[in-house]
Amino acid sequence: MIKTGHDIQPSPSRQLRLATGRWRVDPAQSHASFAARVGGQVVRGRMPLAGRVIIAEPIEDSAACLAARTNAVSTGSPALNRLLAGPRFLDAVAFPEISFRSELLAWVPAGWRAVGRLRVKNAEHELACQFGLHPGDTRPDDALPDGVQRIVIASTWVIDSRWVTSHWVPALSRNVMMTCSFSLVPQR
Repeated sequence: MIKTGHDIQPSPSRQLRLATGRWRVDPAQSHASFAARVGGQVVRGRMPLAGRVIIAEPIEDSAACLAARTNAVSTGSPALNRLLAGPRFLDAVAFPEISFRSELLAWVPAGWRAVGRLRVKNAEHELACQFGLHPGDTRPDDALPDGVQRIVIASTWVIDSRWVTSHWVPALSRNVMMTCSFSLVPQR
């Protein structure tokens, strides 16, 4: 059985769907993570995520805008963090964020899809991603009104490493796997 409330509803195929309205990304519960192969090793990291989502009727008219702060890249290694945020990679001083702006939201038999434009280092790239909706846990320290439920969205996509750096890096894989996990709360 799918749990529903006034903020989430099942779609005809029993998949969760957001209620129409304005939503904001809770930055304390949201991040963009990445994984890339470099010299046979997997490098993983994450960046905080913020943004907003507008769910319209029909669903295709919905919009989303997400932004990750490049100066807050975190890999667990301070030296690697500085390298990735530096001028050879993300160049956080010149380009403080990576953003995604949707142009189409659609439900297909295989699930939810978003099509839009990813902006990395002042260049835009067309991007399609799949995502899923999940009821979020409301923690005791959440400042959400009674009856308002948090929604968690997890999306995945693959980006070209050349979007991040034009410098030659020995054995850097061409594909970088990105996962965005963000928590939405109604915008009041």
